[in-house]
Amino acid sequence: MTGMCAPDAAGSSSIRQERVSPYACYVLAILFLVYVLNFIDRQILAILAEDIRRDLDLTDADIGFLFGTAFGVFYALFGIPLGRLADSWHRVRLMSIGLALWSAMTALSGFARSGLALSGARIGVGIGEATASPAAYSLISDWFPPRLRATALAIYSSGIYIGGGLSLFIGGLVVERWDRVYPDHSGPMGLAGWQAAFLAVGVPGLILAILVATLREPIRGQSEGGGAAGPPPSTAGFVTELLTVIPPLSLIGAARRGTHALVRNLLVLLLVTCVVAMLVLLVGEPLAQWAAVGIGVYAVFSWGDALRSRDGATFDLTFGSRAFVAVVVAYGLNALVGYSMAAFAPSYARRSFGLSADEVGLWVGLPAAIAGFIGVTMGGRIADALRRRHVSGRIAVILFGAIAPALFIVAAFTASSAGLFFLFNVLTIASGSSALGAAAATTQDLVLPRMRGTATAIFFVGTTLLGLAIGPYMAGRISSLSGSLATGILSLLVTAPVGALVALLAWRLLPAAEARKAAWAE
Repeated sequence: MTGMCAPDAAGSSSIRQERVSPYACYVLAILFLVYVLNFIDRQILAILAEDIRRDLDLTDADIGFLFGTAFGVFYALFGIPLGRLADSWHRVRLMSIGLALWSAMTALSGFARSGLALSGARIGVGIGEATASPAAYSLISDWFPPRLRATALAIYSSGIYIGGGLSLFIGGLVVERWDRVYPDHSGPMGLAGWQAAFLAVGVPGLILAILVATLREPIRGQSEGGGAAGPPPSTAGFVTELLTVIPPLSLIGAARRGTHALVRNLLVLLLVTCVVAMLVLLVGEPLAQWAAVGIGVYAVFSWGDALRSRDGATFDLTFGSRAFVAVVVAYGLNALVGYSMAAFAPSYARRSFGLSADEVGLWVGLPAAIAGFIGVTMGGRIADALRRRHVSGRIAVILFGAIAPALFIVAAFTASSAGLFFLFNVLTIASGSSALGAAAATTQDLVLPRMRGTATAIFFVGTTLLGLAIGPYMAGRISSLSGSLATGILSLLVTAPVGALVALLAWRLLPAAEARKAAWAE
Protein backbone atom coordinates (compact mmCIF):
# COMPACT_ATOMS: atom_id res chain seq x y z
CA MET A 1 0.00 0.00 0.00
CA THR A 2 3.00 2.28 0.53
CA GLY A 3 3.75 2.31 -3.19
CA MET A 4 0.18 3.21 -4.10
CA CYS A 5 0.02 6.02 -1.58
CA ALA A 6 3.43 7.62 -2.03
CA PRO A 7 3.53 11.38 -2.69
CA ASP A 8 3.24 12.17 -6.40
CA ALA A 9 5.20 15.39 -6.60
CA ALA A 10 7.85 13.86 -8.82
CA GLY A 11 8.22 11.06 -11.31
CA SER A 12 6.73 10.15 -14.63
CA SER A 13 3.09 10.68 -15.47
CA SER A 14 2.49 6.92 -15.60
CA ILE A 15 3.80 6.53 -12.05
CA ARG A 16 1.72 9.46 -10.85
CA GLN A 17 -1.37 7.82 -12.32
CA GLU A 18 -0.83 4.81 -10.05
CA ARG A 19 -0.65 6.90 -6.87
CA VAL A 20 -3.55 8.05 -4.78
CA SER A 21 -3.95 10.49 -1.93
CA PRO A 22 -2.79 9.59 1.59
CA TYR A 23 -6.35 10.16 2.79
CA ALA A 24 -7.61 7.49 0.38
CA CYS A 25 -5.14 5.07 1.93
CA TYR A 26 -6.30 6.11 5.42
CA VAL A 27 -9.87 5.32 4.39
CA LEU A 28 -8.72 1.96 3.03
CA ALA A 29 -6.97 1.21 6.33
CA ILE A 30 -10.12 1.96 8.35
CA LEU A 31 -12.28 -0.11 6.00
CA PHE A 32 -9.75 -2.91 6.31
CA LEU A 33 -10.10 -2.83 10.12
CA VAL A 34 -13.88 -2.94 9.77
CA TYR A 35 -13.62 -6.02 7.59
CA VAL A 36 -11.20 -7.67 9.99
CA LEU A 37 -13.73 -7.21 12.78
CA ASN A 38 -16.50 -8.31 10.42
CA PHE A 39 -14.86 -11.71 10.03
CA ILE A 40 -13.76 -12.01 13.63
CA ASP A 41 -17.41 -11.69 14.65
CA ARG A 42 -18.60 -13.91 11.80
CA GLN A 43 -16.14 -16.78 12.19
CA ILE A 44 -15.34 -16.94 15.88
CA LEU A 45 -18.07 -19.57 16.10
CA ALA A 46 -15.70 -22.04 14.37
CA ILE A 47 -13.24 -22.21 17.27
CA LEU A 48 -16.09 -22.23 19.79
CA ALA A 49 -18.03 -24.97 17.96
CA GLU A 50 -16.92 -27.92 20.09
CA ASP A 51 -17.82 -26.13 23.34
CA ILE A 52 -21.14 -24.87 21.94
CA ARG A 53 -21.96 -28.33 20.61
CA ARG A 54 -21.35 -29.82 24.05
CA ASP A 55 -23.17 -27.19 26.12
CA LEU A 56 -26.20 -26.79 23.82
CA ASP A 57 -26.39 -30.46 22.73
CA LEU A 58 -26.00 -29.77 18.99
CA THR A 59 -24.79 -31.82 15.99
CA ASP A 60 -22.30 -30.95 13.24
CA ALA A 61 -25.27 -30.21 10.99
CA ASP A 62 -26.57 -27.75 13.60
CA ILE A 63 -23.16 -26.07 13.76
CA GLY A 64 -23.13 -25.82 9.96
CA PHE A 65 -26.57 -24.20 10.10
CA LEU A 66 -25.45 -21.69 12.75
CA PHE A 67 -22.17 -20.87 11.02
CA GLY A 68 -23.60 -20.70 7.52
CA THR A 69 -27.33 -20.68 6.93
CA ALA A 70 -28.70 -18.69 9.89
CA PHE A 71 -26.12 -16.00 9.23
CA GLY A 72 -25.80 -16.32 5.47
CA VAL A 73 -29.39 -16.23 4.24
CA PHE A 74 -30.25 -13.05 6.11
CA TYR A 75 -26.89 -11.54 5.18
CA ALA A 76 -27.82 -12.19 1.56
CA LEU A 77 -31.45 -11.05 1.87
CA PHE A 78 -30.66 -7.74 3.50
CA GLY A 79 -27.55 -7.28 1.38
CA ILE A 80 -29.84 -6.61 -1.58
CA PRO A 81 -31.75 -3.57 -0.25
CA LEU A 82 -28.70 -2.40 1.68
CA GLY A 83 -26.65 -2.56 -1.52
CA ARG A 84 -29.25 -0.34 -3.14
CA LEU A 85 -29.07 1.98 -0.15
CA ALA A 86 -25.29 2.18 -0.62
CA ASP A 87 -25.97 3.49 -4.14
CA SER A 88 -28.32 6.25 -2.99
CA TRP A 89 -27.52 7.18 0.63
CA HIS A 90 -24.51 8.08 2.82
CA ARG A 91 -22.19 5.07 2.56
CA VAL A 92 -20.11 6.06 5.59
CA ARG A 93 -23.18 6.47 7.76
CA LEU A 94 -24.60 3.17 6.55
CA MET A 95 -21.43 1.29 7.44
CA SER A 96 -21.21 2.90 10.88
CA ILE A 97 -24.79 1.92 11.75
CA GLY A 98 -24.30 -1.62 10.45
CA LEU A 99 -21.07 -2.06 12.40
CA ALA A 100 -22.77 -1.01 15.62
CA LEU A 101 -25.64 -3.44 14.97
CA TRP A 102 -23.58 -6.53 14.24
CA SER A 103 -21.20 -5.83 17.12
CA ALA A 104 -24.13 -5.59 19.54
CA MET A 105 -25.61 -8.84 18.22
CA THR A 106 -22.24 -10.59 18.54
CA ALA A 107 -22.07 -9.52 22.17
CA LEU A 108 -25.64 -10.76 22.70
CA SER A 109 -24.56 -14.17 21.38
CA GLY A 110 -22.65 -14.47 24.63
CA PHE A 111 -25.92 -14.69 26.54
CA ALA A 112 -27.45 -17.46 24.40
CA ARG A 113 -28.64 -20.51 26.33
CA SER A 114 -30.04 -22.51 23.40
CA GLY A 115 -29.46 -23.17 19.74
CA LEU A 116 -32.58 -21.16 18.91
CA ALA A 117 -31.35 -18.10 20.82
CA LEU A 118 -27.93 -18.34 19.19
CA SER A 119 -29.61 -18.63 15.77
CA GLY A 120 -31.51 -15.39 16.44
CA ALA A 121 -28.29 -13.58 17.36
CA ARG A 122 -26.54 -14.94 14.26
CA ILE A 123 -29.39 -13.63 12.10
CA GLY A 124 -28.84 -10.18 13.64
CA VAL A 125 -25.11 -10.38 12.93
CA GLY A 126 -25.89 -11.28 9.32
CA ILE A 127 -28.23 -8.31 8.84
CA GLY A 128 -25.69 -5.89 10.32
CA GLU A 129 -22.74 -7.23 8.36
CA ALA A 130 -24.72 -6.93 5.12
CA THR A 131 -24.03 -3.18 5.23
CA ALA A 132 -20.25 -3.47 5.13
CA SER A 133 -19.12 -4.60 1.70
CA PRO A 134 -21.68 -2.79 -0.52
CA ALA A 135 -20.67 0.47 1.14
CA ALA A 136 -16.95 -0.36 1.26
CA TYR A 137 -16.68 -1.57 -2.34
CA SER A 138 -18.41 1.57 -3.56
CA LEU A 139 -16.20 3.83 -1.41
CA ILE A 140 -13.00 2.10 -2.51
CA SER A 141 -14.04 2.32 -6.16
CA ASP A 142 -14.41 6.10 -5.75
CA TRP A 143 -11.15 6.58 -3.85
CA PHE A 144 -8.98 4.38 -6.13
CA PRO A 145 -8.62 4.50 -9.96
CA PRO A 146 -9.60 1.48 -12.09
CA ARG A 147 -6.02 0.33 -12.66
CA LEU A 148 -5.50 -0.09 -8.89
CA ARG A 149 -9.00 -1.21 -8.00
CA ALA A 150 -8.31 -4.94 -7.73
CA THR A 151 -5.27 -4.23 -5.55
CA ALA A 152 -7.23 -1.92 -3.23
CA LEU A 153 -10.17 -4.33 -3.06
CA ALA A 154 -7.77 -7.19 -2.40
CA ILE A 155 -6.21 -5.30 0.52
CA TYR A 156 -9.69 -4.66 1.92
CA SER A 157 -10.71 -8.26 1.26
CA SER A 158 -7.65 -9.60 3.07
CA GLY A 159 -9.58 -8.65 6.19
CA ILE A 160 -11.49 -11.89 5.59
CA TYR A 161 -8.41 -13.95 6.33
CA ILE A 162 -6.84 -11.69 8.94
CA GLY A 163 -10.17 -11.55 10.77
CA GLY A 164 -10.85 -15.24 10.32
CA GLY A 165 -7.41 -16.14 11.65
CA LEU A 166 -7.61 -13.74 14.57
CA SER A 167 -11.06 -15.07 15.45
CA LEU A 168 -9.54 -18.50 16.04
CA PHE A 169 -6.62 -17.13 18.03
CA ILE A 170 -8.69 -14.77 20.19
CA GLY A 171 -11.55 -17.22 20.65
CA GLY A 172 -9.28 -20.11 21.60
CA LEU A 173 -7.31 -17.96 24.02
CA VAL A 174 -10.40 -16.58 25.77
CA VAL A 175 -12.08 -19.99 26.04
CA GLU A 176 -9.07 -21.73 27.56
CA ARG A 177 -8.20 -18.92 29.98
CA TRP A 178 -11.81 -18.33 31.06
CA ASP A 179 -12.60 -22.00 31.62
CA ARG A 180 -9.35 -22.44 33.54
CA VAL A 181 -10.24 -19.61 35.92
CA TYR A 182 -14.00 -20.30 35.99
CA PRO A 183 -14.59 -24.04 35.48
CA ASP A 184 -18.09 -25.50 35.15
CA HIS A 185 -19.84 -22.21 34.32
CA SER A 186 -18.78 -20.64 37.62
CA GLY A 187 -17.87 -17.27 36.10
CA PRO A 188 -19.82 -14.01 36.29
CA MET A 189 -23.48 -14.50 35.31
CA GLY A 190 -22.74 -18.20 34.87
CA LEU A 191 -21.03 -17.58 31.53
CA ALA A 192 -18.94 -20.29 29.90
CA GLY A 193 -15.72 -19.54 28.05
CA TRP A 194 -17.37 -19.56 24.63
CA GLN A 195 -19.92 -16.99 25.82
CA ALA A 196 -17.17 -14.75 27.19
CA ALA A 197 -15.42 -14.95 23.81
CA PHE A 198 -18.47 -13.56 22.01
CA LEU A 199 -18.54 -10.62 24.43
CA ALA A 200 -14.80 -10.02 24.04
CA VAL A 201 -15.01 -9.55 20.27
CA GLY A 202 -18.41 -7.83 20.12
CA VAL A 203 -17.81 -4.81 22.32
CA PRO A 204 -14.78 -3.29 20.44
CA GLY A 205 -16.90 -2.90 17.31
CA LEU A 206 -19.07 -0.33 19.02
CA ILE A 207 -15.99 1.86 19.47
CA LEU A 208 -14.81 1.37 15.88
CA ALA A 209 -18.27 2.40 14.63
CA ILE A 210 -17.67 5.89 16.04
CA LEU A 211 -14.36 6.18 14.15
CA VAL A 212 -15.97 5.04 10.90
CA ALA A 213 -18.60 7.77 11.24
CA THR A 214 -15.83 10.42 10.95
CA LEU A 215 -14.77 9.40 7.41
CA ARG A 216 -15.48 11.73 4.48
CA GLU A 217 -18.04 10.74 1.84
CA PRO A 218 -16.42 10.98 -1.65
CA ILE A 219 -18.20 12.13 -4.81
CA ARG A 220 -19.47 9.13 -6.74
CA GLY A 221 -17.37 8.37 -9.81
CA GLN A 222 -14.54 10.73 -8.85
CA SER A 223 -11.82 8.13 -9.53
CA GLU A 224 -12.94 7.93 -13.16
CA GLY A 225 -13.04 11.65 -13.85
CA GLY A 226 -16.47 12.40 -12.40
CA GLY A 227 -16.68 15.60 -10.41
CA ALA A 228 -20.33 16.51 -10.19
CA ALA A 229 -22.36 15.80 -7.12
CA GLY A 230 -25.14 13.28 -7.61
CA PRO A 231 -28.76 13.52 -6.48
CA PRO A 232 -29.46 14.19 -2.78
CA PRO A 233 -29.12 11.13 -0.52
CA SER A 234 -32.38 9.19 -0.35
CA THR A 235 -33.75 6.13 1.45
CA ALA A 236 -36.65 5.72 -0.97
CA GLY A 237 -34.79 3.07 -2.95
CA PHE A 238 -34.13 1.08 0.22
CA VAL A 239 -37.85 0.98 1.07
CA THR A 240 -38.65 -0.04 -2.49
CA GLU A 241 -36.12 -2.86 -2.31
CA LEU A 242 -37.64 -4.16 0.93
CA LEU A 243 -40.96 -4.48 -0.92
CA THR A 244 -39.27 -6.50 -3.66
CA VAL A 245 -37.13 -8.78 -1.48
CA ILE A 246 -38.53 -9.56 1.97
CA PRO A 247 -41.41 -12.07 1.96
CA PRO A 248 -44.37 -11.55 2.14
CA LEU A 249 -43.81 -7.88 1.25
CA SER A 250 -42.45 -9.08 -2.08
CA LEU A 251 -45.96 -10.14 -3.10
CA ILE A 252 -47.15 -6.57 -2.57
CA GLY A 253 -44.27 -5.30 -4.68
CA ALA A 254 -45.07 -7.79 -7.44
CA ALA A 255 -48.77 -6.84 -7.43
CA ARG A 256 -47.80 -3.18 -7.89
CA ARG A 257 -45.93 -4.10 -11.06
CA GLY A 258 -48.97 -5.75 -12.60
CA THR A 259 -50.75 -9.07 -13.00
CA HIS A 260 -47.99 -10.74 -15.02
CA ALA A 261 -45.37 -9.90 -12.40
CA LEU A 262 -47.59 -11.22 -9.61
CA VAL A 263 -48.26 -14.48 -11.48
CA ARG A 264 -44.52 -14.99 -12.13
CA ASN A 265 -43.79 -14.34 -8.48
CA LEU A 266 -46.45 -16.78 -7.26
CA LEU A 267 -45.29 -19.50 -9.65
CA VAL A 268 -41.70 -19.24 -8.44
CA LEU A 269 -42.90 -19.20 -4.82
CA LEU A 270 -44.91 -22.37 -5.50
CA LEU A 271 -41.94 -24.06 -7.17
CA VAL A 272 -39.57 -23.21 -4.31
CA THR A 273 -42.13 -24.37 -1.74
CA CYS A 274 -42.53 -27.71 -3.53
CA VAL A 275 -38.77 -28.29 -3.66
CA VAL A 276 -38.39 -27.49 0.05
CA ALA A 277 -41.33 -29.77 0.91
CA MET A 278 -39.76 -32.63 -1.06
CA LEU A 279 -36.45 -32.22 0.75
CA VAL A 280 -38.14 -32.17 4.15
CA LEU A 281 -40.87 -34.80 3.67
CA LEU A 282 -39.24 -37.24 1.26
CA VAL A 283 -35.54 -36.93 2.04
CA GLY A 284 -35.85 -36.09 5.74
CA GLU A 285 -33.86 -32.87 5.64
CA PRO A 286 -34.36 -30.29 8.43
CA LEU A 287 -37.06 -27.72 7.70
CA ALA A 288 -35.10 -24.74 9.06
CA GLN A 289 -32.15 -25.25 6.71
CA TRP A 290 -34.01 -25.59 3.45
CA ALA A 291 -36.82 -23.20 4.29
CA ALA A 292 -34.14 -20.56 4.86
CA VAL A 293 -32.38 -21.37 1.59
CA GLY A 294 -35.73 -21.43 -0.22
CA ILE A 295 -36.59 -17.99 1.13
CA GLY A 296 -33.23 -16.76 -0.12
CA VAL A 297 -33.72 -18.15 -3.63
CA TYR A 298 -37.26 -16.79 -3.87
CA ALA A 299 -36.14 -13.37 -2.63
CA VAL A 300 -33.36 -13.15 -5.21
CA PHE A 301 -35.83 -13.95 -8.00
CA SER A 302 -38.31 -11.36 -6.69
CA TRP A 303 -35.63 -8.71 -6.55
CA GLY A 304 -34.20 -9.50 -9.96
CA ASP A 305 -37.66 -9.43 -11.53
CA ALA A 306 -38.39 -6.06 -9.94
CA LEU A 307 -35.01 -4.67 -10.97
CA ARG A 308 -35.67 -5.60 -14.59
CA SER A 309 -38.84 -3.49 -14.69
CA ARG A 310 -37.50 -0.59 -12.62
CA ASP A 311 -33.86 -0.20 -13.71
CA GLY A 312 -33.25 -1.94 -17.00
CA ALA A 313 -29.65 -0.78 -17.27
CA THR A 314 -28.60 -2.21 -13.91
CA PHE A 315 -30.45 -5.47 -14.61
CA ASP A 316 -28.84 -5.76 -18.04
CA LEU A 317 -25.32 -5.32 -16.65
CA THR A 318 -25.81 -7.69 -13.70
CA PHE A 319 -28.51 -10.39 -13.81
CA GLY A 320 -28.78 -9.99 -17.57
CA SER A 321 -25.03 -10.32 -18.16
CA ARG A 322 -23.87 -13.91 -18.59
CA ALA A 323 -20.30 -12.84 -17.84
CA PHE A 324 -21.32 -11.19 -14.56
CA VAL A 325 -23.37 -14.22 -13.50
CA ALA A 326 -20.54 -16.60 -14.46
CA VAL A 327 -18.05 -14.70 -12.28
CA VAL A 328 -20.47 -14.79 -9.33
CA VAL A 329 -21.14 -18.52 -9.72
CA ALA A 330 -17.46 -19.39 -10.22
CA TYR A 331 -16.41 -17.57 -7.08
CA GLY A 332 -19.50 -18.81 -5.20
CA LEU A 333 -18.40 -22.41 -5.74
CA ASN A 334 -14.92 -21.46 -4.54
CA ALA A 335 -16.54 -19.98 -1.43
CA LEU A 336 -18.63 -23.13 -0.84
CA VAL A 337 -15.48 -25.11 -0.12
CA GLY A 338 -13.66 -22.24 1.57
CA TYR A 339 -16.42 -21.49 4.07
CA SER A 340 -16.76 -25.18 4.89
CA MET A 341 -13.06 -25.33 5.68
CA ALA A 342 -13.37 -22.21 7.81
CA ALA A 343 -16.31 -23.69 9.72
CA PHE A 344 -14.87 -27.12 10.48
CA ALA A 345 -11.06 -27.12 10.20
CA PRO A 346 -10.71 -26.11 13.89
CA SER A 347 -13.11 -28.85 15.03
CA TYR A 348 -11.31 -31.41 12.87
CA ALA A 349 -7.96 -30.46 14.38
CA ARG A 350 -9.32 -30.69 17.93
CA ARG A 351 -10.97 -34.08 17.36
CA SER A 352 -8.33 -35.75 15.20
CA PHE A 353 -5.18 -34.57 16.95
CA GLY A 354 -6.41 -33.96 20.52
CA LEU A 355 -5.52 -30.26 20.54
CA SER A 356 -6.94 -27.61 22.86
CA ALA A 357 -8.81 -24.56 21.60
CA ASP A 358 -5.89 -22.20 22.17
CA GLU A 359 -3.47 -24.57 20.41
CA VAL A 360 -5.75 -24.71 17.38
CA GLY A 361 -6.17 -20.94 17.49
CA LEU A 362 -2.40 -20.52 17.44
CA TRP A 363 -1.50 -23.11 14.79
CA VAL A 364 -4.54 -22.81 12.55
CA GLY A 365 -5.65 -19.22 13.15
CA LEU A 366 -2.49 -17.12 12.92
CA PRO A 367 -0.87 -18.95 9.96
CA ALA A 368 -4.23 -18.81 8.18
CA ALA A 369 -4.38 -15.04 8.70
CA ILE A 370 -0.92 -14.57 7.18
CA ALA A 371 -1.57 -16.99 4.32
CA GLY A 372 -4.90 -15.37 3.50
CA PHE A 373 -3.42 -11.88 3.53
CA ILE A 374 -0.59 -12.91 1.21
CA GLY A 375 -2.88 -14.88 -1.07
CA VAL A 376 -5.54 -12.23 -1.52
CA THR A 377 -3.16 -9.27 -1.90
CA MET A 378 -0.83 -11.08 -4.31
CA GLY A 379 -3.84 -12.42 -6.18
CA GLY A 380 -5.16 -8.89 -6.56
CA ARG A 381 -1.86 -7.53 -7.84
CA ILE A 382 -1.45 -10.40 -10.29
CA ALA A 383 -5.05 -9.94 -11.43
CA ASP A 384 -4.45 -6.23 -12.10
CA ALA A 385 -1.31 -7.06 -14.09
CA LEU A 386 -3.11 -9.71 -16.14
CA ARG A 387 -6.02 -7.33 -16.75
CA ARG A 388 -3.63 -4.84 -18.34
CA ARG A 389 -2.50 -7.57 -20.75
CA HIS A 390 -5.94 -8.97 -21.63
CA VAL A 391 -9.50 -7.86 -20.92
CA SER A 392 -10.25 -11.29 -19.39
CA GLY A 393 -6.91 -11.58 -17.59
CA ARG A 394 -8.33 -11.48 -14.07
CA ILE A 395 -10.33 -14.64 -14.76
CA ALA A 396 -7.08 -16.65 -14.81
CA VAL A 397 -6.69 -15.95 -11.09
CA ILE A 398 -10.28 -17.07 -10.43
CA LEU A 399 -9.54 -20.28 -12.34
CA PHE A 400 -6.43 -20.90 -10.24
CA GLY A 401 -8.48 -20.35 -7.08
CA ALA A 402 -10.92 -23.03 -8.19
CA ILE A 403 -8.36 -25.76 -8.91
CA ALA A 404 -5.34 -25.39 -6.61
CA PRO A 405 -7.10 -25.50 -3.20
CA ALA A 406 -8.75 -28.86 -3.97
CA LEU A 407 -5.36 -30.58 -4.10
CA PHE A 408 -4.27 -29.17 -0.75
CA ILE A 409 -7.61 -29.99 0.91
CA VAL A 410 -7.23 -33.66 -0.02
CA ALA A 411 -3.72 -33.63 1.43
CA ALA A 412 -4.85 -31.85 4.62
CA PHE A 413 -7.72 -34.20 5.44
CA THR A 414 -5.65 -37.32 4.81
CA ALA A 415 -2.60 -36.04 6.74
CA SER A 416 -1.20 -38.31 9.43
CA SER A 417 -0.01 -35.56 11.77
CA ALA A 418 -1.11 -32.19 13.05
CA GLY A 419 1.94 -30.54 11.49
CA LEU A 420 1.07 -31.74 8.00
CA PHE A 421 -2.56 -30.73 8.48
CA PHE A 422 -1.49 -27.21 9.48
CA LEU A 423 0.84 -26.96 6.46
CA PHE A 424 -1.74 -28.02 3.89
CA ASN A 425 -4.41 -25.88 5.53
CA VAL A 426 -2.18 -22.84 5.06
CA LEU A 427 -1.58 -23.71 1.40
CA THR A 428 -5.32 -24.18 0.89
CA ILE A 429 -6.06 -20.73 2.25
CA ALA A 430 -3.23 -19.02 0.36
CA SER A 431 -4.32 -20.47 -2.99
CA GLY A 432 -8.08 -20.16 -2.45
CA SER A 433 -7.91 -16.56 -1.26
CA SER A 434 -6.12 -15.40 -4.40
CA ALA A 435 -9.36 -15.35 -6.41
CA LEU A 436 -11.36 -12.92 -4.28
CA GLY A 437 -9.87 -9.61 -5.41
CA ALA A 438 -10.03 -10.69 -9.05
CA ALA A 439 -13.69 -11.71 -8.82
CA ALA A 440 -14.73 -8.60 -6.91
CA ALA A 441 -12.91 -6.21 -9.25
CA THR A 442 -14.34 -7.92 -12.32
CA THR A 443 -17.91 -7.44 -11.13
CA GLN A 444 -17.19 -3.79 -10.35
CA ASP A 445 -15.66 -3.24 -13.79
CA LEU A 446 -18.76 -4.60 -15.54
CA VAL A 447 -21.15 -1.95 -14.17
CA LEU A 448 -21.46 1.84 -14.17
CA PRO A 449 -20.40 3.83 -11.07
CA ARG A 450 -23.97 4.39 -9.85
CA MET A 451 -24.54 0.60 -9.86
CA ARG A 452 -21.54 -0.48 -7.81
CA GLY A 453 -23.31 -0.95 -4.49
CA THR A 454 -25.99 -3.04 -6.17
CA ALA A 455 -23.38 -5.07 -8.08
CA THR A 456 -21.54 -5.74 -4.83
CA ALA A 457 -24.75 -6.89 -3.19
CA ILE A 458 -25.45 -9.29 -6.07
CA PHE A 459 -21.88 -10.60 -5.89
CA PHE A 460 -22.16 -11.30 -2.19
CA VAL A 461 -25.70 -12.68 -2.45
CA GLY A 462 -24.50 -15.23 -4.98
CA THR A 463 -21.39 -16.22 -3.07
CA THR A 464 -23.30 -16.29 0.21
CA LEU A 465 -26.23 -18.43 -0.97
CA LEU A 466 -23.95 -20.80 -2.88
CA GLY A 467 -21.07 -20.81 -0.43
CA LEU A 468 -22.07 -19.90 3.09
CA ALA A 469 -25.72 -21.00 3.23
CA ILE A 470 -25.07 -24.41 1.68
CA GLY A 471 -21.39 -25.35 2.11
CA PRO A 472 -20.97 -25.52 5.91
CA TYR A 473 -24.38 -27.12 6.41
CA MET A 474 -23.73 -29.82 3.80
CA ALA A 475 -20.31 -30.57 5.28
CA GLY A 476 -21.84 -30.84 8.74
CA ARG A 477 -24.81 -32.87 7.52
CA ILE A 478 -22.62 -35.40 5.71
CA SER A 479 -20.39 -35.55 8.79
CA SER A 480 -23.40 -36.27 11.00
CA LEU A 481 -24.61 -39.02 8.65
CA SER A 482 -21.22 -40.62 8.01
CA GLY A 483 -19.59 -40.04 11.37
CA SER A 484 -16.57 -38.52 9.62
CA LEU A 485 -15.87 -34.80 9.43
CA ALA A 486 -13.17 -35.45 6.81
CA THR A 487 -15.77 -37.11 4.58
CA GLY A 488 -18.04 -34.11 5.02
CA ILE A 489 -15.37 -31.71 3.76
CA LEU A 490 -13.91 -33.88 1.00
CA SER A 491 -17.33 -34.62 -0.49
CA LEU A 492 -17.71 -30.94 -1.41
CA LEU A 493 -14.74 -31.07 -3.77
CA VAL A 494 -17.05 -32.32 -6.52
CA THR A 495 -17.84 -28.62 -7.06
CA ALA A 496 -14.22 -27.71 -7.99
CA PRO A 497 -14.32 -28.81 -11.66
CA VAL A 498 -17.70 -27.13 -12.07
CA GLY A 499 -16.24 -23.87 -10.76
CA ALA A 500 -13.31 -24.17 -13.17
CA LEU A 501 -15.62 -24.67 -16.16
CA VAL A 502 -17.75 -21.67 -15.19
CA ALA A 503 -14.60 -19.54 -14.86
CA LEU A 504 -13.56 -20.53 -18.38
CA LEU A 505 -17.01 -19.50 -19.60
CA ALA A 506 -16.56 -16.11 -17.93
CA TRP A 507 -13.21 -15.68 -19.73
CA ARG A 508 -14.92 -16.15 -23.08
CA LEU A 509 -17.88 -13.87 -22.31
CA LEU A 510 -16.04 -10.96 -20.69
CA PRO A 511 -15.04 -8.94 -23.80
CA ALA A 512 -18.65 -8.71 -24.97
CA ALA A 513 -19.76 -7.72 -21.46
CA GLU A 514 -17.22 -4.87 -21.40
CA ALA A 515 -18.60 -3.65 -24.73
CA ARG A 516 -22.15 -3.78 -23.35
CA LYS A 517 -21.13 -1.60 -20.41
CA ALA A 518 -19.54 0.92 -22.78
CA ALA A 519 -22.76 1.09 -24.77
CA TRP A 520 -24.80 1.88 -21.65
CA ALA A 521 -22.29 4.57 -20.65
CA GLU A 522 -22.78 6.51 -23.89
